[in-house]
Amino acid sequence: MSMARAQQLAAFSLGEVLSGRNLSEVLTQLIQQHSELSPADKGALQDLSHGSLRYLGLLQQLVLKMTKSFPPNEINHLLIIALYQLNFSRNATHAVVNEAVNNARQINGGRYQKLVNALLRRFLRERETLIATTDKHEEARYNLPAWWLNYLKKHYPQHWHNIATAMQQHPPMTLRVNRRVTDAEQYLNELVKADIPAKILDTHSIMLQQPITVQKLPGFADGLVSVQDYGAQQAIPLLNPQNDERILDACAAPGGKTGHILEWAECEVTALDIDSQRLQRVKDNLQRLQQQAQLHCADAKELHSWYDNNTFDAILADVPCTASGVVKRHPDIKWLRQPQDGQKTALQQQALLDNLWLTLKSGGRMLLATCSIFVEENQQQLARFLTRHSDARERLSRVLLPNSRQDGFFYALIDKI
Repeated sequence: MSMARAQQLAAFSLGEVLSGRNLSEVLTQLIQQHSELSPADKGALQDLSHGSLRYLGLLQQLVLKMTKSFPPNEINHLLIIALYQLNFSRNATHAVVNEAVNNARQINGGRYQKLVNALLRRFLRERETLIATTDKHEEARYNLPAWWLNYLKKHYPQHWHNIATAMQQHPPMTLRVNRRVTDAEQYLNELVKADIPAKILDTHSIMLQQPITVQKLPGFADGLVSVQDYGAQQAIPLLNPQNDERILDACAAPGGKTGHILEWAECEVTALDIDSQRLQRVKDNLQRLQQQAQLHCADAKELHSWYDNNTFDAILADVPCTASGVVKRHPDIKWLRQPQDGQKTALQQQALLDNLWLTLKSGGRMLLATCSIFVEENQQQLARFLTRHSDARERLSRVLLPNSRQDGFFYALIDKI
């Protein structure tokens, strides 16, 4: 795939996201439509798409600084992709400019070809000055919408700067070592032998110095390790599955936590997901780990479609949320979410949690889990749940904020008395 084609497809994906579509869905569709793309081509497309969204606040501000008003969308998106390449990639600058100009020739009858050429060459001449002028704009400095920054300042006044800074970082590649087979110290030795630099985070967690393909990980195909964010790995130790327990994993896909439950204890797991394709990923993950669970494609809150009135000892309620904690991994979330979305998803979670509570036995426990840092879905959701259910007691709650090792999560362990 030529650089020109990569720019075209990445600019298209950017436009689709800014019109409201999920980046993963857009990229999946593009890759299906373009069977000629090699693995390297797909990697380039992913980098341009994710990178432009990761730094969109800065890139948009640079365009505005040089044009005083945004050009038509197609040209604007092309400029953003090219500026990302010039500022953050190792692509040859002359090739980036030339291909962007050639692409501009095919848009609006070539009316903006000279503008694209002039702006990109100006950026190369005045890069340091132009970037310095954007620093006073918080949306450009932190690459977050203004409303999101204001939210962080209100709810995390002591930590907002660190959160916003962490959200711009590339996510690390973190491994969960299968505790049934080995531990982090022993697996690190295998990585050393394979010349893969890494460090131990805890007894069964390792962070790689650089991301690699899973095929290069020793023993990955045999279930020795799984790729899972370090913050996500904290869920199952809190739930603390025990041998012979019946455990429900609601909203289980893609199955990382399902596998972790089965690595933790000899228990009977029921895994639900509303999406059959995503449930297949749970099945695939369990097969790789050589584990089994009862899989049901169903809406967890529609009890009549899957629940047999046999109560559970423990429930992992990893409920749908805004995913505001995982923007390092999914930078499109920053630009897709709206200020009211936390309240909307909290209402959806409420019905799900209330129905799941009915399936938990007295003396059992439920772990409310989200990959969000919005309080409506987390602390406020927990408080409302405890108010509605007189038989519920909070044992613990924990907010994990995004940092260099992990994404953002919320966990609350609730006992049923």
